[in-house]
Amino acid sequence: SSRRGGRLGVVREAAGMTAYAAGKFSEALREFRTYRRISGDNAHLPEMVDSERALGRTDKALQLVQEAPLDKLPAISRVELAIVVAGIHLDNDDPKSAVAALEIPQLNPRRGFSYSPRLFSAYAEALRAAGRQEEARKWSILVARAERALGLNVEPEPEILDLGDDEYDTPPARARDILPPSDPSAQTATKGGDE
Repeated sequence: SSRRGGRLGVVREAAGMTAYAAGKFSEALREFRTYRRISGDNAHLPEMVDSERALGRTDKALQLVQEAPLDKLPAISRVELAIVVAGIHLDNDDPKSAVAALEIPQLNPRRGFSYSPRLFSAYAEALRAAGRQEEARKWSILVARAERALGLNVEPEPEILDLGDDEYDTPPARARDILPPSDPSAQTATKGGDE
């Protein structure tokens, strides 16, 4: 039944993500292929290509990209795929191809999406590798700007600690330190502290 197939797809997808995160790339590939066959979904193509790359099969990785229906991929998957492909080209000492792989419609310096900082950063790295330092510097600045705009590099409110001076060297007394517990069983309960 299609319900069983859907559940099986979700299980295969989860197994693929788990294997990928654990660096078990052969297993991840197997699970993602099965998931794709069951669901028809190519969203995990970036992980599949990266798994092939991790296994040292860059030709197979690039062939997988050539066969991909890129126009049907979600924007985030296209971005992740471009980053992986650029990485393959950098591994192969081909920075020009790395730069070209990242020049996708999502590489827009005027629009910020959740994937923009990673894409801008990868592009800056590829430009640096291609010897285009000035452009790389501009894109590095855009990374910080995009992170700020998206609230990704916002520090949480700092915790303020009053370090005080000598008169506060001893911690203030607590009631449980002054008043003895009323019965022995309460004594063991308070021993654990207030963790």
